[in-house]
Amino acid sequence: MTSSRVRFSPEQRDAKSEAFGVYVHWPFCLSKCPYCDFNSHVRHAPIDEERYARAFAREIETIAARAPGREVSSIFLGGGTPSLMRPQTVGAILDSIGRHWRVRPDVEITLEANPTSVEATRFAGYRAAGVNRVSLGVQALDDLSLKGLGRLHTAREALEAVAIARKAFDRYSFDLIYARPDQTPKMWAEELKIAIAEAAEHLSLYQLTIEEGTPFFGLHAAGKLATPDEASARALYDVTQEVCSAHDLPAYEISNHARAGAECRHNLVYWRGEEYAGIGPGAHGRLDIDGVRHAMATEKRPEQWLMRVEASGHGLTTDDRLNSEERADEFLLMGLRLTEGIDPKRYAALSGRGLDPRRIAVLREEGAIAVDEDGRLRVTQAGFPVLDAVVADLAAA
Repeated sequence: MTSSRVRFSPEQRDAKSEAFGVYVHWPFCLSKCPYCDFNSHVRHAPIDEERYARAFAREIETIAARAPGREVSSIFLGGGTPSLMRPQTVGAILDSIGRHWRVRPDVEITLEANPTSVEATRFAGYRAAGVNRVSLGVQALDDLSLKGLGRLHTAREALEAVAIARKAFDRYSFDLIYARPDQTPKMWAEELKIAIAEAAEHLSLYQLTIEEGTPFFGLHAAGKLATPDEASARALYDVTQEVCSAHDLPAYEISNHARAGAECRHNLVYWRGEEYAGIGPGAHGRLDIDGVRHAMATEKRPEQWLMRVEASGHGLTTDDRLNSEERADEFLLMGLRLTEGIDPKRYAALSGRGLDPRRIAVLREEGAIAVDEDGRLRVTQAGFPVLDAVVADLAAA
């Protein structure tokens, strides 16, 4: 089988001083998908986009004052459904970011979009506003599965939206969910091959998880929603790796696949433990202020966030200072999601202690991790399905 590792140069892996991201959360959706536990809200009355754009600008100004002098390397407009915004609203948000931080000439600006014909017609407007990459929530390529997932588009409509994205943007990606009810490895392999033929450079492939508080959780608990058992889910995961690797779209993160050089630069900011600002309802951020890493989060409820920002300039409800152990554990948890792995020396510098060589030896013997010639520690293909256990073992004091 073709190796699924993506190799990064030392410059790509360690460009810490050059990476700073801005995440902007648009919390509104047309409907709530039954599997989704994201901070998304359905509103039947029209959204006052101009008022929200002013609030985004105000929060950007406040956060930039606390984290001045940064150079933005990536911007990600997520949700919710950001493609419900008018292009001029997107442009206003991007202009606000540019007023308060320097923006790199080659900045990556991604917008998440639903693949419906109505939203696809806005792609040219988003491109004119400054967006240079879109991520489409396709989720499945057959109508029965899409209906079961609560999606409002058809498979044909999704592929038509992908075609429009291809014309409007040099870079685009789309998501699929697997381990769906009654899905077999053969069915998934065929669907994946169709997806790869449509995806120029990047796919995000997520295993369906049943999250507490969602409609799927209640259905699953009542025995009305059957999902693949552990062995079947593992078989579907293995098919994902084999098919993508065979088509030069290897995993660079546990759920993300890309051709060499086409990785989502914004998401790498998270996984490599870099700084990023979180703007909008329910957004999270990680900023270094006076030498201390701050973990920030804003009010989740859109209207309450709006009132907070209008009253005090920001919607922050959490602003915690991470101690060295918390910072190191977060670095380990995020960094080991990447096939490039982590530099144990950076972990030791953050935590004040090195990883236990005995635990490393045991995990290597079990085939869950590997240590490269340059000393980088990474999770193996066999270790990724049990990633949480690997991280917990390594992090134990």
